[in-house]
Amino acid sequence: MRSVLFDVDGVLVHSLFHDIPERRRRWDRYLLEDTGVDPEAFQTFFGPAFMEVIEGRVSLVTALEAFLPTVGYHLSPLGFIDYWLARDTHVNLQLMSLLARLRASGPVRLYLATNQEHLRAFHLWDKVGLKHHFDDMFYAARMGVAKPDPEFFRRVEARIGPQQEPPLFFDDSRSVVAAANEFGWEGVVFSDVEDCAGHSWIAGRLGTVMAGQT
Repeated sequence: MRSVLFDVDGVLVHSLFHDIPERRRRWDRYLLEDTGVDPEAFQTFFGPAFMEVIEGRVSLVTALEAFLPTVGYHLSPLGFIDYWLARDTHVNLQLMSLLARLRASGPVRLYLATNQEHLRAFHLWDKVGLKHHFDDMFYAARMGVAKPDPEFFRRVEARIGPQQEPPLFFDDSRSVVAAANEFGWEGVVFSDVEDCAGHSWIAGRLGTVMAGQT
């Protein structure tokens, strides 16, 4: 039994912040037309203070309630959150298909390890339905600390229990992968699905499945 963990944004969900511009997926394309909020102005919300939200010390509702009037939005922050969450969920279907094959290959635990606050984490898990594909979701607000802090990995390990092999972890951030490797995990930088499919351990498992199907 091996635990395999995946980041969300930039890995499992196509992100606005992908390192390769052609692979960025914008959720805010019509934000100005639909809400009156300029997308570039909204990006200032994700400054240093946003880490308080990510780590669960300040609620997303409270933070947006203070921020949105500064960019011209004076309605309930709950409506804005609904708009945002409904659009920022472009799931990587190729990766999901690969993971279904991996789970079918035999004993493996699939987890999410991600920097999320509570509301989006719940939306992804329950409404998008990731609960049907993964064993658990370890996210920053739940852990009380964000990647790449070593304490994040320590708290995740405490929940997944003793491992026969180092947890295998895919993330699009090089600094997070470096921190995971330093902690003793096997971290892999994820750019596209081939980074996962081509990993020797995963390719070996999937090769076994394919051989059994021929």
